Amino acid sequence: MHRRSLHTPKLKGSKKYRVNNFSALGLSKPTLDVLKTIGFETPTPIQEQAIPILMNDGSTDFIGIAQTGTGKTAAFGLPLIEMIDMGNQNTQALIMAPTRELGQQTAQQLVNFTQNNKKLNVEVVYGGAAITNQIKALKRTTQIVVATPGRLLDLIKRKAIDLQHVKYVVLDEADEMLNMGFKDDIDEILSYTREDRSIWLFTATMPPDIRKIVHKYMDAPKEVSINTSEKINKDIVHKYVITKTAHKISAIRRFLDIQPDMRGIMFCRTRRETQKIADELGNLGYGVEALHGDLSQAQRDSVMKRFKNRAMQLLIATDVAARGIDVNDLTHVFHHTLPDQIEYYTHRSGRTARAGKTGISLAFINPREGKRITELEKKNKIKFEHIEVPSVDELRSSRINSWANLIINTKVDDQAEEILHILQEQFAHLSKEDILKRLITSQLDHIMVSSGEEANLNETHGDSGSKRSKGGTHRYFINVGIIDGLTKSDLIHFISDISGVKRKYFSELSLQKNCAFFNVDATEDKDLSKSFKGIDIEGRSIRVNRDDEGNKRDRRPSSYSGKRNKSKRKGAKKDFPGKRKKRR
Repeated sequence: MHRRSLHTPKLKGSKKYRVNNFSALGLSKPTLDVLKTIGFETPTPIQEQAIPILMNDGSTDFIGIAQTGTGKTAAFGLPLIEMIDMGNQNTQALIMAPTRELGQQTAQQLVNFTQNNKKLNVEVVYGGAAITNQIKALKRTTQIVVATPGRLLDLIKRKAIDLQHVKYVVLDEADEMLNMGFKDDIDEILSYTREDRSIWLFTATMPPDIRKIVHKYMDAPKEVSINTSEKINKDIVHKYVITKTAHKISAIRRFLDIQPDMRGIMFCRTRRETQKIADELGNLGYGVEALHGDLSQAQRDSVMKRFKNRAMQLLIATDVAARGIDVNDLTHVFHHTLPDQIEYYTHRSGRTARAGKTGISLAFINPREGKRITELEKKNKIKFEHIEVPSVDELRSSRINSWANLIINTKVDDQAEEILHILQEQFAHLSKEDILKRLITSQLDHIMVSSGEEANLNETHGDSGSKRSKGGTHRYFINVGIIDGLTKSDLIHFISDISGVKRKYFSELSLQKNCAFFNVDATEDKDLSKSFKGIDIEGRSIRVNRDDEGNKRDRRPSSYSGKRNKSKRKGAKKDFPGKRKKRR
């Protein structure tokens, strides 16, 4: 292997190549004709800087640093097409992408660029699809292969692809591939390529692991870095709300209810969290679906098809799964949890406010995360607006106003007169006001506020919200749980009913299989345990203890050892609040 230099010349900013169109970048006439046909007129900063370098010296190693959505595919794709030797039927270029969606999107764009050249073939291979079909496709003359690392390695080991003739290796979204744990796969794949191949690395960030790849495999690469601050879309309005972590879903529901026309993506940190939230909102009737790495390829394709066809209001996704998504007309981006890396905020928020339209990026933070907002403002040179979670009264007002406008603007059907004549006698005893009151009530019944949900979900900065007493909280144990058919809402209602303490003073409820733990505001705790003395449920004593009292052995009395039959367990939820009685 030839000696690798650690010197990396950088070309920062976007003023070195100022061009009005692609004709000044050194591209051939056939390529320029295609670009004109598909509507590419003015290159983006990463394109106008990268393309001339790669066109003048395609054998150089290259690093392009720019945010997602800045046109990186064309920045490496157009020079790559120009470099392909059409007289050579071997695979000459390899593009590695972190996700199936991004790989498919990249391959499709390359196909669009080569529509005037029928001799050039591009294939995309990825996990989650039949490998036999991909092996069959690779037997045809294929000059450019787009692949995810895992599937590519599988194909190499099956001897279905030969990388010995590859002259150009593109690592697209390199930072994301490392985040997904592909470092070892990339090392192994590169070992199958020739020593004198060129590596073009494109990334949004440059963490230490990326620099290790640069030092190990690249020889004095030329580097272009597009200033992140120039890439923040000025049409995005950045907002945040402060609420408890446990209240985030309720808060999100209120925004969905108050703005039924919104359409967007909500980002979560983990696959499990993504699916859990999608299931919870979906069960409540909201048009949402999850997109994450645990879904099969067919499931992912189906979800994206429905999202693009506007069959859902909100797509709930992980950062990795959302890479490669290209959907216009999104009004909102929600951040259920802020990303660990500040740069990822730009990736996320950039999904909205496209094509000259405005959009809203809304973060849901807990009271202790205020410093994260400050970091984002400083790093990205943006300003956040603190807004309130809509109150129940605001939800009612919004619902009724929307309903009233709908009625006023509805065109009367020709059959309405006939139906009115039939119904008139049934409503004869009601005045117009009585009918309107009943209609309004039916609309208010649709407002989805969970039983026991606080009217005000807003908190303030700091470790404690305005509703939390300075005296702290007391932690309690109760000997009932999921096995009794209870939900958190049921249990809070029950505890509040027995103790006389309002529901808003309870927090941090942890519902377990056969017990539960909860906090109560210290100022409202008048020895809560005494309230449950003598309380029976189906002949079983209910016991509530301070969590710092007694020991674990005391927490499960013999009467709660699982001897009750199945039918009683199933009925516990329904009968729980109504069957308590004082022992005599």
